[in-house]
Formats: sequence, structure tokens, C-alpha cells
Amino acid sequence: MTEISNVARLSEPLKFAYWVPNVSGGLVVSTIEQRTGWDFEYNKKLARIAENSGFEYALTQTRYAASYGADKQHEATSFSLALLAATERLKVISAVHPGMWHPGVLAKYIITADHISNGRAAVNIVSGWLKDEFTNFGLEWLEHDERYVRTEEFIKVLRGLWTEQDYSQSGKYYNITDFTLNPAPVDVPGRAHPEIFFGGNSTAAQATAGRVADWYFSNGKDLEGFKENIAGVVAAAGDSGRGAGGALPTLPSPRFGLNGFVIARDSEKEARDTLREIVEKAHKPAVEGFRAAVQEAGASTKDGKGMWADSSFEDLVQYNDGFKTQLIGTPEQIAERIVEYKKIGVNLFLTGYLHFQEEVAAFGQEVLPIVRELEADLARKNGVELDLSRTPAATGTTSKLVNA
Repeated sequence: MTEISNVARLSEPLKFAYWVPNVSGGLVVSTIEQRTGWDFEYNKKLARIAENSGFEYALTQTRYAASYGADKQHEATSFSLALLAATERLKVISAVHPGMWHPGVLAKYIITADHISNGRAAVNIVSGWLKDEFTNFGLEWLEHDERYVRTEEFIKVLRGLWTEQDYSQSGKYYNITDFTLNPAPVDVPGRAHPEIFFGGNSTAAQATAGRVADWYFSNGKDLEGFKENIAGVVAAAGDSGRGAGGALPTLPSPRFGLNGFVIARDSEKEARDTLREIVEKAHKPAVEGFRAAVQEAGASTKDGKGMWADSSFEDLVQYNDGFKTQLIGTPEQIAERIVEYKKIGVNLFLTGYLHFQEEVAAFGQEVLPIVRELEADLARKNGVELDLSRTPAATGTTSKLVNA
């Protein structure tokens, strides 16, 4: 049995997100059938299915150059805004690169999206790993750890402009002088400003997340691997004085999100056979090209740790290591696995699928109810109650319909 971490929030129900397939080719680099579209009409229907199936978030991918089989891409922030306008409750996270955006311009854009959506806009800050996207645009390419220096300043500008008037900040990459953005973001109870997600597996990424992010996202990891990441983020948050009793009491410690590719089938054998077929039908040149590009990220760090540093060819067929999380099997097995991750401190799962519309709906109908039962049981055994008052199910938004 997995030991319960001191950062686990047993009274808070897990949150679920899905990857927005706004790029062609689906979420695996394989010729296996993927009944998933990258166009807006497909994604609009998917977003409505997701918010009616218990999902609280969607993450729109940022991609500019064709890579790992995705030869067509929609831009993330505009696509996210369209999804926000097409939904009622779903929070949509736009992935953005420092170096391609000025933080003040992004802060203003997200405020507008926040007002259009009544407080449902969020961002995922991606420090960048694909060098050609920067250099071929004529933009400066920074070395690994320096990208996180810029990212940290970028996030500080966002938070400052969203929460303060006459905000100033002097740094290596951004200088803001007495600037006020009006209107401010929507006043949402329990939210200081639009949520700031941030990801990366390296030591520098963990430290940056601990100091400035609201949420730390990780590529797929096994339990022991993600425990190590959580520990690095928690240590950095403590050193920076975040949370009650620290120098920054109004800035809570980050929460934790984990990527996982879901293969839920009637039997474990059927699920494992599907995984085997995905890998057997991998588009080998695309995966190998991706592998060559991304493993520079880990190799370029001082300690050799980073995104994809220890990923095998099989892992990279799902380009965010989603197979490593092992959300593969029957609905019961997947739910049990998910709750094991909750014990170590995971607060949110970012999920991918072969056939998004039908499998997102099936997850909400078949997996999520089991997760809630297991969470409630875990909470009671540890002297607390699971608070479902703010979940989609509590507000009557979870639907049993597979097609919306």
C-alpha cells in the first residue's frame, strides 16, 4: 500500500482535465485508428461532453512547427477562447511560451478571456524545448536553466499585473513600470487570479514551480518518480516562504497535476493489447525524430534530469510519457491507480485518449464514480470527509449521455 504523504489533500476531490486535440494526429504517434479530430467543431463537441462528464479543465496545446506527426496545429490562446465561449463551466488552460509572448500582453489577453468566460481562463507556462521554433522565428534561444530564469520573471509579471495597481518589476528579461490593467480579472471566490500552471521535470523546473506557480504539471511518471518531483517542488516552496507562517503567507503552496494516457477496457488484457498495438504501429521516423529533439532537454541540465531524460522509444509514442502513469486496465483498476497517486499528493490528472469524445464520456460514466467512492473511503479511514460540494456532480452538471 502507498503511504499517505503529508501534502495529500484527502478531503478535496481529485480534479480531471483532458488534453485539447488542437493539433493533428491525435495524442499518440501511431498509425492505430484514433477517432479524434483536431478541427474546432470536433473540439467544441468534445468540450461540452467533457464538462458534462465531470471534467473541470481542458489544456490546449501550444505548437507552431510540425513535429512528432502533427503537421497541422491551431494556435492555443485563440482556440482556448473559442472553447470558453462554447462552454458554460469548463476551465480552459492556454499553453504559452515566454519569449514568444510579452507577459503584459498575455496578462491583458487572459483578463479579456476571463471576462468573456465569467472567470474560467487559465494559463500553462511552457519554458520551451523545441529550439527550431524559436530560432526559425528569429527569436533568442536560451540554454536550459536560463529559460527557467525567464519563466520565473514572466510568471511574476502575470501575477503582479493581475493583483496589483501601479505594478513595477525590474529583472533580467522584463521591466514593468507603474502599470495597471483595467479591468482586473473576474473576482472568483477562492481564486486570487487566473490560475497559473507550469510544467517541467528538471531540478530547475521544480524550483521555479515551488517559488511561483499555482500548479505544477509533470509528464507521466510512476509513483516513485513523481514522489521525487513533488519533494523538489515542496522544498522550493518552503524555502521561498510560501504558505501560512512563511514570508509569503498569501501565496499558497503549489498543487500537483500529472499526465496520464487512459486505456480503459472491459478487461486488463484488452487494455494491454491496445497499448501493444499502439506501440507496434508507432510511426518510427516521427518518434525517433521527436526523441532526438527532446532528449536534449534532459541532457543539457547540470544533473542530467529533465523532460524525457529517461524515456524509452515506447514511452515517447505518447509524447508526454502518458503510458508511464499506467492508467491502463479496467475502470476499477484505473480508479484504484488514480487514488494511489492521490495518496502521494496528486490533485489533478491531465488525461489523453485514443478516441476522445467517446472515451472522455466513458471515463465520466465508468471510472469517475469509482474514483469518488474510493476517495470517500480513503478520507473516512483517515478521519476526514470528502467534500464534493464544488464538484460538477454536486451542481448537477455530470451527464450520463455518451453523445452531447
